[in-house]
Amino acid sequence: MEDENANGLIAQHRQDLAKAVDEDRNLGDLIKPLVREIHLFDSFIAGTTHLADDSVLSDISEGEKLMLRREVNKFDENAILILKKDGRKLGYVPEKDNIVFARMMDAGKMLEARITDIMKRGSFTRIAIGIYLIDF
Repeated sequence: MEDENANGLIAQHRQDLAKAVDEDRNLGDLIKPLVREIHLFDSFIAGTTHLADDSVLSDISEGEKLMLRREVNKFDENAILILKKDGRKLGYVPEKDNIVFARMMDAGKMLEARITDIMKRGSFTRIAIGIYLIDF
């Protein structure tokens, strides 16, 4: 029964597509462009107060793309490092948020982060990020 329903939906979609083409609609109205980045989640960078070189915090900007890299870590088996493109460490994806992203990365998916906001409060810098799936 499930296959019949799926086949029926596919057949209906093909009919709708054929009808739209017959009505001389633009193909761009029918097929959406591929998106290379898929926004998955918003979070913050954890561990910014424990950086060996905190000068990296003065060299970041909103909109900047960041690398995510899995790390073997005795405290967190799902640890994901957040790095600037030049390889300098900014911190980690928070432990409470990292399990799904670690599984995705372990399965070969490419993820990256982008800085969405920087808030300085005294000596503390809170960096908001968006996490994206990179699709080719």
